[in-house]
Amino acid sequence: MGYQTPARRRNNRLARAGRGADPVVEAAATVLSESTDPAVDPIYRSALNRDVPPASDGEFSPIPIGPLRVWPPVVLAPMAGVTNYPFRALCRRFGAALFVSEMITARPLCEGNAKTLKLADFGEDETPRSLQLYGVDPHYVGEAVRRLVGEGRVDHIDMNFGCPVRKVTRRGGGAAIPLKPRLLANIVRAAVAGAGRVPVTIKFRIGVDDTLVTFEDAGRIGEAEGCAAVALHARTAAQLYDGLARWEAIARLKALVRSIPVLGNGDIWEAEDALRMMRQTGCDGVVVGRGCLGRPWLFRDLADVFAGRAPIDPPTLGEVIEIMKEHLERLCAWMGEHAGVRMFRKHATWYTKGFRGSASLRERVMTSGTKAEVLACLAGLDGSERFPPSAMRVPRGKTAGTQSVALPDGFLDDRDDATPPGIEAEDLGDGG
Repeated sequence: MGYQTPARRRNNRLARAGRGADPVVEAAATVLSESTDPAVDPIYRSALNRDVPPASDGEFSPIPIGPLRVWPPVVLAPMAGVTNYPFRALCRRFGAALFVSEMITARPLCEGNAKTLKLADFGEDETPRSLQLYGVDPHYVGEAVRRLVGEGRVDHIDMNFGCPVRKVTRRGGGAAIPLKPRLLANIVRAAVAGAGRVPVTIKFRIGVDDTLVTFEDAGRIGEAEGCAAVALHARTAAQLYDGLARWEAIARLKALVRSIPVLGNGDIWEAEDALRMMRQTGCDGVVVGRGCLGRPWLFRDLADVFAGRAPIDPPTLGEVIEIMKEHLERLCAWMGEHAGVRMFRKHATWYTKGFRGSASLRERVMTSGTKAEVLACLAGLDGSERFPPSAMRVPRGKTAGTQSVALPDGFLDDRDDATPPGIEAEDLGDGG
Protein backbone atom coordinates (compact mmCIF):
# COMPACT_ATOMS: atom_id res chain seq x y z
CA MET A 1 0.00 0.00 0.00
CA GLY A 2 2.94 2.35 0.61
CA TYR A 3 3.01 5.45 2.79
CA GLN A 4 -0.44 6.53 3.99
CA THR A 5 -1.35 9.71 5.80
CA PRO A 6 -3.84 9.54 8.70
CA ALA A 7 -6.52 10.86 6.37
CA ARG A 8 -5.87 8.08 3.86
CA ARG A 9 -6.07 5.41 6.53
CA ARG A 10 -9.22 6.93 8.00
CA ASN A 11 -10.91 7.07 4.60
CA ASN A 12 -9.90 3.52 3.76
CA ARG A 13 -11.47 2.26 6.98
CA LEU A 14 -14.65 4.24 6.33
CA ALA A 15 -14.86 2.99 2.76
CA ARG A 16 -14.49 -0.63 3.87
CA ALA A 17 -17.27 -0.05 6.37
CA GLY A 18 -19.52 1.30 3.64
CA ARG A 19 -19.82 4.70 5.29
CA GLY A 20 -18.50 6.84 2.44
CA ALA A 21 -15.75 9.45 2.59
CA ASP A 22 -14.53 11.14 5.76
CA PRO A 23 -16.03 14.63 6.03
CA VAL A 24 -12.54 16.01 6.65
CA VAL A 25 -11.76 15.47 2.99
CA GLU A 26 -14.84 17.37 1.91
CA ALA A 27 -13.92 20.27 4.21
CA ALA A 28 -10.19 20.32 3.52
CA ALA A 29 -10.15 22.83 0.66
CA THR A 30 -12.40 25.26 2.53
CA VAL A 31 -10.44 25.04 5.76
CA LEU A 32 -7.11 25.53 3.99
CA SER A 33 -8.35 28.58 2.12
CA GLU A 34 -9.65 30.23 5.30
CA SER A 35 -7.10 29.25 7.96
CA THR A 36 -3.67 30.73 8.64
CA ASP A 37 -2.97 28.32 11.52
CA PRO A 38 0.01 26.16 10.52
CA ALA A 39 -1.24 23.43 12.88
CA VAL A 40 -4.27 22.96 10.61
CA ASP A 41 -2.19 22.32 7.51
CA PRO A 42 -0.75 18.86 8.30
CA ILE A 43 -4.24 17.47 8.86
CA TYR A 44 -6.10 18.99 5.96
CA ARG A 45 -3.38 19.20 3.34
CA SER A 46 -2.71 15.49 3.77
CA ALA A 47 -6.40 14.90 3.28
CA LEU A 48 -6.22 16.67 -0.06
CA ASN A 49 -3.38 14.34 -1.06
CA ARG A 50 -5.45 11.23 -0.32
CA ASP A 51 -6.63 10.64 -3.87
CA VAL A 52 -3.76 12.21 -5.84
CA PRO A 53 -2.63 9.63 -8.42
CA PRO A 54 0.98 9.40 -9.58
CA ALA A 55 1.86 10.98 -12.90
CA SER A 56 0.58 9.27 -15.99
CA ASP A 57 2.89 8.46 -18.88
CA GLY A 58 3.81 11.66 -20.70
CA GLU A 59 1.83 13.90 -18.35
CA PHE A 60 4.85 16.01 -17.40
CA SER A 61 8.08 16.93 -19.19
CA PRO A 62 11.65 17.73 -18.15
CA ILE A 63 12.28 21.40 -17.34
CA PRO A 64 14.35 22.98 -20.13
CA ILE A 65 16.77 25.43 -18.49
CA GLY A 66 19.14 26.49 -21.24
CA PRO A 67 21.01 23.35 -22.27
CA LEU A 68 19.93 21.54 -19.08
CA ARG A 69 16.97 19.16 -18.98
CA VAL A 70 15.82 18.69 -15.41
CA TRP A 71 13.93 15.47 -14.69
CA PRO A 72 12.00 14.94 -12.55
CA PRO A 73 10.85 18.59 -12.78
CA VAL A 74 12.14 19.40 -9.31
CA VAL A 75 14.59 22.02 -8.00
CA LEU A 76 16.11 22.16 -4.53
CA ALA A 77 15.61 25.68 -3.21
CA PRO A 78 18.76 27.50 -2.13
CA MET A 79 18.73 27.77 1.68
CA ALA A 80 21.45 29.61 3.56
CA GLY A 81 23.29 27.38 6.01
CA VAL A 82 21.54 24.30 4.62
CA THR A 83 22.11 23.57 0.93
CA ASN A 84 25.87 23.15 1.12
CA TYR A 85 27.59 20.30 -0.71
CA PRO A 86 27.04 17.65 2.04
CA PHE A 87 23.28 18.24 2.03
CA ARG A 88 23.07 18.43 -1.75
CA ALA A 89 25.01 15.17 -2.07
CA LEU A 90 22.72 13.45 0.41
CA CYS A 91 19.57 14.63 -1.39
CA ARG A 92 21.05 13.61 -4.74
CA ARG A 93 21.59 10.08 -3.41
CA PHE A 94 17.83 9.74 -2.93
CA GLY A 95 16.66 11.15 -6.24
CA ALA A 96 17.38 13.40 -9.18
CA ALA A 97 16.68 17.13 -9.32
CA LEU A 98 18.49 20.41 -9.92
CA PHE A 99 20.26 21.01 -6.61
CA VAL A 100 21.04 24.70 -6.05
CA SER A 101 23.81 25.85 -3.73
CA GLU A 102 23.63 28.25 -0.85
CA MET A 103 23.32 31.87 -1.91
CA ILE A 104 26.45 33.95 -2.31
CA THR A 105 26.68 37.73 -2.63
CA ALA A 106 28.14 39.33 -5.75
CA ARG A 107 30.30 42.09 -4.30
CA PRO A 108 32.38 39.97 -1.86
CA LEU A 109 32.84 37.38 -4.60
CA CYS A 110 34.32 40.06 -6.84
CA GLU A 111 36.59 41.09 -3.98
CA GLY A 112 37.82 37.52 -3.45
CA ASN A 113 36.31 37.07 0.01
CA ALA A 114 37.46 33.65 1.27
CA LYS A 115 34.18 32.75 3.00
CA THR A 116 32.18 33.60 -0.12
CA LEU A 117 34.52 31.58 -2.33
CA LYS A 118 34.10 28.59 0.00
CA LEU A 119 30.32 28.87 -0.21
CA ALA A 120 30.69 28.84 -4.00
CA ASP A 121 32.51 25.50 -3.92
CA PHE A 122 31.08 22.27 -5.33
CA GLY A 123 31.96 18.65 -4.86
CA GLU A 124 34.14 17.05 -7.50
CA ASP A 125 31.27 14.72 -8.45
CA GLU A 126 28.60 17.43 -8.75
CA THR A 127 26.95 18.01 -12.08
CA PRO A 128 25.28 20.19 -13.03
CA ARG A 129 26.72 22.84 -10.70
CA SER A 130 23.94 25.24 -9.79
CA LEU A 131 24.58 28.38 -7.72
CA GLN A 132 22.38 31.16 -6.38
CA LEU A 133 23.72 34.70 -6.57
CA TYR A 134 22.46 37.84 -4.87
CA GLY A 135 23.36 41.36 -5.81
CA VAL A 136 21.88 44.87 -5.92
CA ASP A 137 24.27 46.59 -8.32
CA PRO A 138 24.40 45.60 -12.02
CA HIS A 139 28.16 46.28 -12.15
CA TYR A 140 29.07 43.86 -9.37
CA VAL A 141 26.50 41.29 -10.52
CA GLY A 142 27.96 41.30 -14.03
CA GLU A 143 31.52 41.03 -12.70
CA ALA A 144 30.58 38.18 -10.34
CA VAL A 145 28.84 36.22 -13.07
CA ARG A 146 31.76 36.65 -15.45
CA ARG A 147 34.11 35.36 -12.74
CA LEU A 148 31.96 32.34 -11.97
CA VAL A 149 31.57 31.44 -15.64
CA GLY A 150 35.14 32.30 -16.61
CA GLU A 151 36.56 30.06 -13.88
CA GLY A 152 34.27 27.24 -14.98
CA ARG A 153 32.58 27.08 -11.58
CA VAL A 154 28.93 26.88 -12.65
CA ASP A 155 26.50 25.34 -15.14
CA HIS A 156 23.52 27.39 -13.94
CA ILE A 157 23.03 30.64 -12.01
CA ASP A 158 19.89 31.50 -10.08
CA MET A 159 19.32 35.01 -8.76
CA ASN A 160 17.53 35.92 -5.54
CA PHE A 161 15.02 38.77 -5.56
CA GLY A 162 12.84 37.51 -2.73
CA CYS A 163 14.78 37.99 0.50
CA PRO A 164 12.33 39.34 3.13
CA VAL A 165 14.92 40.17 5.83
CA ARG A 166 14.00 43.52 7.36
CA LYS A 167 17.53 44.94 7.54
CA VAL A 168 17.86 44.27 3.80
CA THR A 169 14.51 45.58 2.55
CA ARG A 170 14.85 48.75 4.65
CA ARG A 171 17.96 49.49 2.57
CA GLY A 172 16.18 48.78 -0.73
CA GLY A 173 17.50 45.26 -1.30
CA GLY A 174 16.03 41.77 -1.42
CA ALA A 175 12.29 41.67 -2.03
CA ALA A 176 12.26 45.46 -2.39
CA ILE A 177 14.22 45.39 -5.68
CA PRO A 178 11.23 44.30 -7.84
CA LEU A 179 9.50 47.51 -6.71
CA LYS A 180 12.00 49.25 -9.02
CA PRO A 181 11.43 47.54 -12.41
CA ARG A 182 14.24 49.37 -14.23
CA LEU A 183 16.73 48.45 -11.53
CA LEU A 184 15.59 44.84 -11.60
CA ALA A 185 15.89 44.75 -15.39
CA ASN A 186 19.40 46.24 -15.28
CA ILE A 187 20.58 43.65 -12.75
CA VAL A 188 19.10 40.73 -14.68
CA ARG A 189 20.47 42.06 -17.98
CA ALA A 190 23.97 42.30 -16.48
CA ALA A 191 23.77 38.72 -15.21
CA VAL A 192 22.53 37.29 -18.51
CA ALA A 193 25.15 39.20 -20.49
CA GLY A 194 27.94 38.01 -18.21
CA ALA A 195 26.77 34.41 -18.24
CA GLY A 196 27.02 33.80 -21.97
CA ARG A 197 25.72 30.29 -22.63
CA VAL A 198 25.25 29.50 -18.92
CA PRO A 199 21.53 29.79 -18.15
CA VAL A 200 20.32 32.37 -15.64
CA THR A 201 17.07 32.05 -13.70
CA ILE A 202 15.45 34.35 -11.15
CA LYS A 203 13.36 33.67 -8.07
CA PHE A 204 11.03 36.18 -6.42
CA ARG A 205 7.97 36.51 -4.20
CA ILE A 206 4.42 37.68 -4.88
CA GLY A 207 5.42 41.12 -3.67
CA VAL A 208 6.26 43.10 -0.59
CA ASP A 209 2.73 42.79 0.79
CA ASP A 210 -0.82 42.66 -0.56
CA THR A 211 -0.70 46.35 -1.53
CA LEU A 212 2.66 46.13 -3.33
CA VAL A 213 2.41 43.15 -5.69
CA THR A 214 5.37 42.78 -8.03
CA PHE A 215 5.50 39.20 -9.32
CA GLU A 216 3.88 39.88 -12.67
CA ASP A 217 6.37 42.64 -13.50
CA ALA A 218 9.24 40.45 -12.26
CA GLY A 219 8.10 37.59 -14.48
CA ARG A 220 7.83 39.83 -17.55
CA ILE A 221 11.27 41.29 -16.91
CA GLY A 222 12.86 37.87 -16.47
CA GLU A 223 11.36 36.70 -19.74
CA ALA A 224 12.26 39.89 -21.64
CA GLU A 225 15.85 40.01 -20.37
CA GLY A 226 16.75 36.49 -21.44
CA CYS A 227 16.26 34.38 -18.33
CA ALA A 228 16.00 30.64 -18.89
CA ALA A 229 13.19 30.28 -16.31
CA VAL A 230 11.48 32.14 -13.48
CA ALA A 231 10.40 30.82 -10.08
CA LEU A 232 7.74 32.22 -7.74
CA HIS A 233 7.66 31.68 -4.00
CA ALA A 234 3.92 32.15 -3.64
CA ARG A 235 4.03 34.29 -0.51
CA THR A 236 4.68 37.99 0.05
CA ALA A 237 7.69 39.26 1.97
CA ALA A 238 5.26 40.32 4.69
CA GLN A 239 4.12 36.70 5.05
CA LEU A 240 7.69 35.48 5.51
CA TYR A 241 7.04 31.71 5.71
CA ASP A 242 3.68 31.95 7.47
CA GLY A 243 0.31 30.59 6.44
CA LEU A 244 -0.33 28.87 3.15
CA ALA A 245 1.37 29.55 -0.15
CA ARG A 246 -0.96 31.14 -2.70
CA TRP A 247 -0.72 28.75 -5.58
CA GLU A 248 -3.21 30.78 -7.60
CA ALA A 249 -0.43 33.37 -8.11
CA ILE A 250 1.71 30.67 -9.74
CA ALA A 251 -1.14 30.00 -12.17
CA ARG A 252 -1.38 33.71 -12.97
CA LEU A 253 2.35 33.91 -13.62
CA LYS A 254 2.23 30.85 -15.87
CA ALA A 255 -0.55 32.45 -17.91
CA LEU A 256 1.56 35.58 -18.31
CA VAL A 257 5.02 34.11 -18.96
CA ARG A 258 4.72 31.83 -21.99
CA SER A 259 8.14 31.45 -23.62
CA ILE A 260 10.18 30.13 -20.67
CA PRO A 261 9.42 27.70 -17.83
CA VAL A 262 7.61 28.90 -14.72
CA LEU A 263 8.43 27.11 -11.46
CA GLY A 264 6.32 27.11 -8.31
CA ASN A 265 7.59 27.26 -4.74
CA GLY A 266 5.68 26.91 -1.48
CA ASP A 267 4.23 24.09 0.63
CA ILE A 268 5.75 21.06 -1.10
CA TRP A 269 5.84 18.84 1.99
CA GLU A 270 4.89 15.55 0.33
CA ALA A 271 5.46 14.29 -3.19
CA GLU A 272 1.75 14.54 -3.96
CA ASP A 273 1.89 18.27 -3.25
CA ALA A 274 4.15 18.67 -6.28
CA LEU A 275 1.66 16.87 -8.49
CA ARG A 276 -1.23 18.96 -7.18
CA MET A 277 0.67 22.21 -7.68
CA MET A 278 1.58 21.38 -11.27
CA ARG A 279 -1.90 20.14 -12.12
CA GLN A 280 -3.66 23.09 -10.51
CA THR A 281 -1.38 25.86 -11.77
CA GLY A 282 0.04 24.50 -15.02
CA CYS A 283 3.57 25.37 -13.86
CA ASP A 284 6.50 23.54 -15.42
CA GLY A 285 8.21 22.38 -12.25
CA VAL A 286 8.41 22.77 -8.49
CA VAL A 287 10.98 24.25 -6.12
CA VAL A 288 11.31 22.34 -2.85
CA GLY A 289 12.49 24.16 0.25
CA ARG A 290 11.48 23.39 3.83
CA GLY A 291 9.78 20.13 2.88
CA CYS A 292 13.11 18.32 2.51
CA LEU A 293 14.59 19.54 5.81
CA GLY A 294 15.21 16.38 7.80
CA ARG A 295 13.44 14.48 5.00
CA PRO A 296 15.96 14.12 2.14
CA TRP A 297 14.09 11.01 0.99
CA LEU A 298 11.40 13.39 -0.28
CA PHE A 299 13.44 13.43 -3.52
CA ARG A 300 13.00 9.65 -3.77
CA ASP A 301 9.25 10.08 -3.31
CA LEU A 302 9.20 12.81 -5.96
CA ALA A 303 11.09 10.59 -8.39
CA ASP A 304 8.55 7.84 -7.75
CA VAL A 305 5.39 9.88 -8.31
CA PHE A 306 6.74 11.50 -11.48
CA ALA A 307 7.65 8.02 -12.75
CA GLY A 308 4.07 6.86 -12.14
CA ARG A 309 4.75 4.97 -8.89
CA ALA A 310 3.29 5.44 -5.43
CA PRO A 311 5.92 6.44 -2.85
CA ILE A 312 7.22 3.65 -0.63
CA ASP A 313 6.96 3.80 3.15
CA PRO A 314 9.17 6.42 4.82
CA PRO A 315 12.15 5.14 6.80
CA THR A 316 11.96 3.77 10.33
CA LEU A 317 13.69 5.64 13.14
CA GLY A 318 16.65 3.29 12.74
CA GLU A 319 16.93 4.12 9.06
CA VAL A 320 16.62 7.84 9.82
CA ILE A 321 19.47 7.52 12.31
CA GLU A 322 21.67 5.97 9.61
CA ILE A 323 20.84 8.91 7.33
CA MET A 324 21.70 11.30 10.15
CA LYS A 325 25.06 9.60 10.66
CA GLU A 326 25.85 9.89 6.97
CA HIS A 327 24.91 13.56 6.97
CA LEU A 328 27.08 14.20 10.04
CA GLU A 329 30.05 12.45 8.42
CA ARG A 330 29.65 14.45 5.22
CA LEU A 331 29.47 17.76 7.11
CA CYS A 332 32.54 17.02 9.22
CA ALA A 333 34.54 15.92 6.18
CA TRP A 334 33.55 19.06 4.25
CA MET A 335 34.01 21.74 6.91
CA GLY A 336 35.86 20.17 9.84
CA GLU A 337 34.47 18.45 12.93
CA HIS A 338 33.77 21.52 15.05
CA ALA A 339 31.88 23.43 12.35
CA GLY A 340 30.24 20.25 11.03
CA VAL A 341 28.81 19.30 14.43
CA ARG A 342 27.53 22.83 14.99
CA MET A 343 25.78 22.83 11.63
CA PHE A 344 24.39 19.34 12.15
CA ARG A 345 22.49 20.34 15.30
CA LYS A 346 19.66 22.07 13.45
CA HIS A 347 19.41 19.17 11.02
CA ALA A 348 19.06 16.77 13.97
CA THR A 349 16.07 18.81 15.12
CA TRP A 350 14.41 18.43 11.73
CA TYR A 351 15.23 14.73 11.34
CA THR A 352 13.69 13.75 14.68
CA LYS A 353 10.55 15.90 14.69
CA GLY A 354 7.50 13.70 15.09
CA PHE A 355 9.16 10.71 16.79
CA ARG A 356 8.32 9.80 20.38
CA GLY A 357 10.69 11.30 22.94
CA SER A 358 12.50 13.32 20.30
CA ALA A 359 12.50 16.51 22.38
CA SER A 360 14.94 15.10 24.94
CA LEU A 361 17.12 13.67 22.15
CA ARG A 362 17.30 17.08 20.51
CA GLU A 363 18.30 18.69 23.79
CA ARG A 364 21.23 16.29 24.13
CA VAL A 365 22.35 16.74 20.53
CA MET A 366 22.20 20.53 20.84
CA THR A 367 24.76 20.42 23.65
CA SER A 368 27.09 18.01 21.87
CA GLY A 369 30.44 19.42 20.80
CA THR A 370 32.03 16.45 19.04
CA LYS A 371 31.02 13.85 16.51
CA ALA A 372 31.45 11.12 19.14
CA GLU A 373 29.04 12.90 21.48
CA VAL A 374 26.42 13.18 18.75
CA LEU A 375 26.77 9.48 17.87
CA ALA A 376 26.41 8.60 21.57
CA CYS A 377 23.11 10.50 21.64
CA LEU A 378 21.83 8.47 18.70
CA ALA A 379 22.90 5.11 20.15
CA GLY A 380 20.37 2.97 21.97
CA LEU A 381 17.25 4.43 20.35
CA ASP A 382 14.43 2.13 19.30
CA GLY A 383 15.23 1.79 15.64
CA SER A 384 12.06 -0.18 14.93
CA GLU A 385 9.80 2.82 15.57
CA ARG A 386 7.80 3.61 12.47
CA PHE A 387 7.85 7.06 10.94
CA PRO A 388 4.71 8.92 12.07
CA PRO A 389 2.62 9.50 8.92
CA SER A 390 1.82 13.11 9.83
CA ALA A 391 5.48 13.97 10.48
CA MET A 392 6.18 14.76 6.82
CA ARG A 393 4.03 17.86 7.28
CA VAL A 394 5.32 19.01 10.67
CA PRO A 395 6.55 22.58 10.03
CA ARG A 396 10.32 22.77 9.87
CA GLY A 397 12.68 25.59 9.13
CA LYS A 398 11.51 29.18 9.25
CA THR A 399 7.98 29.53 10.65
CA ALA A 400 8.03 32.77 12.67
CA GLY A 401 4.87 34.76 11.96
CA THR A 402 4.40 37.72 9.65
CA GLN A 403 5.98 41.16 9.52
CA SER A 404 5.51 44.72 8.39
CA VAL A 405 8.11 45.15 5.65
CA ALA A 406 10.43 48.13 6.10
CA LEU A 407 11.44 50.19 3.05
CA PRO A 408 13.77 53.19 2.77
CA ASP A 409 12.18 56.60 3.30
CA GLY A 410 10.75 57.86 0.00
CA PHE A 411 11.52 54.56 -1.75
CA LEU A 412 8.17 54.50 -3.53
CA ASP A 413 8.30 58.12 -4.69
CA ASP A 414 9.98 57.21 -7.98
CA ARG A 415 9.45 53.60 -9.00
CA ASP A 416 11.38 54.25 -12.25
CA ASP A 417 14.57 55.13 -10.38
CA ALA A 418 17.28 52.62 -11.35
CA THR A 419 19.91 53.76 -8.83
CA PRO A 420 21.36 50.72 -7.05
CA PRO A 421 21.01 50.68 -3.26
CA GLY A 422 24.14 50.84 -1.12
CA ILE A 423 26.29 48.02 0.16
CA GLU A 424 24.13 47.80 3.30
CA ALA A 425 21.42 46.19 1.16
CA GLU A 426 23.67 43.17 0.66
CA ASP A 427 23.75 42.14 4.33
CA LEU A 428 21.27 39.30 3.98
CA GLY A 429 22.27 37.23 6.98
CA ASP A 430 20.42 33.93 6.49
CA GLY A 431 17.44 35.27 4.55
CA GLY A 432 16.30 34.15 1.12
